[in-house]
Amino acid sequence: SSLLQLRLPLRLLADFRFMKINLKEVSVFLSAILLAGSYAVAQNPYRWTDELELLKRVDKLPEYRTGSYVEQFSSYDRTGGNDDGFAGTYSFLRKEGDKLVIAEMEGPGVINRIWTPTPTDNMLYFYFDGQKEPGLKIKFSDLFSGKVYPFTKPVCGNEIGGFYCYLPITYKKSCKIVFDGPKLEFIQIQYRNLPEKKVETYTGEFSQQDKDLLAEVNRIWADLSPAVTNYTFGKSAGVQTEEKVFTLSPGEEVSFFEMAEPGRIVGMSIDGGTSFEGLYKDVILSAKWDNEKVEAIYAPVADFFGYAYGKGAMRSILMGKQGTSNYCYLPMPFDKSASMKMIYKKREGIQQSPISVNVKVYYNSNKRNVKEEGKFYSVWRREKTPLGIFHKFAAQKGKGHYVGTIHQAQGLRPGMTLFFEGDDSTYVDNKMRLHGTGSEDYYNGGWYALLDRWDRGNSLPLHGCLDYSLPMARTGGYRFFLADKMSYEKEIYHGMEHGEVKNNFPVDYTSVGFFYAAQPLQGREEPTAELRTVYQPTEHIYFPQLMQLSLGGGVQVTNERGIRMTTQHGGVVRIMLNDVPEGKYKVLINYFEKPNGADFQVWQRQKQLSGWISTKKDKEVSKDRVHVGDINLTEQTNSVTFHVRNNNGGDQFELGLIILERIKE
Repeated sequence: SSLLQLRLPLRLLADFRFMKINLKEVSVFLSAILLAGSYAVAQNPYRWTDELELLKRVDKLPEYRTGSYVEQFSSYDRTGGNDDGFAGTYSFLRKEGDKLVIAEMEGPGVINRIWTPTPTDNMLYFYFDGQKEPGLKIKFSDLFSGKVYPFTKPVCGNEIGGFYCYLPITYKKSCKIVFDGPKLEFIQIQYRNLPEKKVETYTGEFSQQDKDLLAEVNRIWADLSPAVTNYTFGKSAGVQTEEKVFTLSPGEEVSFFEMAEPGRIVGMSIDGGTSFEGLYKDVILSAKWDNEKVEAIYAPVADFFGYAYGKGAMRSILMGKQGTSNYCYLPMPFDKSASMKMIYKKREGIQQSPISVNVKVYYNSNKRNVKEEGKFYSVWRREKTPLGIFHKFAAQKGKGHYVGTIHQAQGLRPGMTLFFEGDDSTYVDNKMRLHGTGSEDYYNGGWYALLDRWDRGNSLPLHGCLDYSLPMARTGGYRFFLADKMSYEKEIYHGMEHGEVKNNFPVDYTSVGFFYAAQPLQGREEPTAELRTVYQPTEHIYFPQLMQLSLGGGVQVTNERGIRMTTQHGGVVRIMLNDVPEGKYKVLINYFEKPNGADFQVWQRQKQLSGWISTKKDKEVSKDRVHVGDINLTEQTNSVTFHVRNNNGGDQFELGLIILERIKE
């Protein structure tokens, strides 16, 4: 537009030799026009669709956002305790009449994410730019239901116990969110300031172009087989492919991509069949940019691609595993050169076989814009995190932005996964910007150990649960940040607590943090043989809420404080012992003795483990860790069966826990 404005004065310049015009005055005039033109360009309205587009423009991930910080309102316990929403004490800023003000942002800015595990049908009112009337009114539950346009799935939705909304809501000057109800429980509202932008406030009016863009974002997010072609826009366009097939032997390393000129890797796929599965994570993925001293990527292949405890688990739109192929579509620009290789670490005393690998690297020659883009880096870390100490996903100095976390979480004591009560916290440039309400909440989940909530691995577009097993006392999650990538100018700390308060639960945490930065890594952790080995507990506890049951006739089952088996004459209940490694185990159980207690026996298929045991007593008593027999557990014999009979009117056997204690060979 500024060039069009210049046509008239340029024509006048052509006739200067016929006119008496002061050239200095013309120069000032032209400079003013150029300045006005560039100002007009800079002040183009920034709409909610500009943010929406970022949910599919993965090619823009390396770009810096100078001075644009991500922050969050959340219901976390300000005292350092674990009341992160149950009482609703910290779920609002103040009351206005009978309503709750739950967030208040000064603009210009954008809301990028709203999360809760406890939505209600109460109304939410969004007051933009100091207006007396709300510019957006919607039921809290309809932010996630998919029933109200444009809050459509899968950009908004729910799974794994958490409800999430990534539809951007922009505001020019300010935004106040009011909840029309007496109590709000768990909440996180994530927003970002948009300095030096002429932000257009969200209106709820949509052109056909707006609708088409939202449909395209939803299509990409719903793609169960994501391909690199979903993201070959902008500087990631013009992709070439280099493919290499090779055999990797123990103790060997093979370079599979070398480029001695500027460019960028747009994506890669690594197919090793089932070779990266199992207890030993001995194959390392390594990458260097521009001959830097420390590798930008140095992690076991399994951990980098989101495996969980020996099995493929992650299938996001950006990274993961589909079939036997592991894929990554995070762009990786470099200035002069790139080198990628795989290293097969030798392990003493273990039989290791050569593996066949097929690698494809998608790349182009679009070099990094040093002033506008960071280089890609990842930090792999595994530690038995000491009590009282947070686990760090990233702690970096300099300029950059954080874009993703993969996290495997193993408890070091058997039982409930209370380590996942720990909150995430993020400090950027000397200020706490985000503080979460629980570990599964960080991954847009909620309610671990509850049926059809955070109870098994489940992958969503940008987040998910990697695994959940109470008997193994472990879980894990992943989350990627697109529009909400966390920028820093001087430093960032991003970490996770373990336990209800003060990091009080012993854990074994493995994480990979992904970010873009202006400066190279200064060091890395070496994946030793011990750190490359999946941890195996020696005691396993099965809790009633996630027991897998099969009933034999004559018994009714309810699940309240335990598995209550009621019978008039007799019946059987089989309980599967899933997840636990093969081996020999003592079988211990917790149950209740009470006035209407029935008799029970324990079997493993056709093998009787115990005689008849009476649970009938005058007063109710909890019996703990009662040894009922030993079993040899295999994939074909991983169950125990309870036979129950009526004992002179005693018609109930109430089972609490089943505990397997490994017998040392």
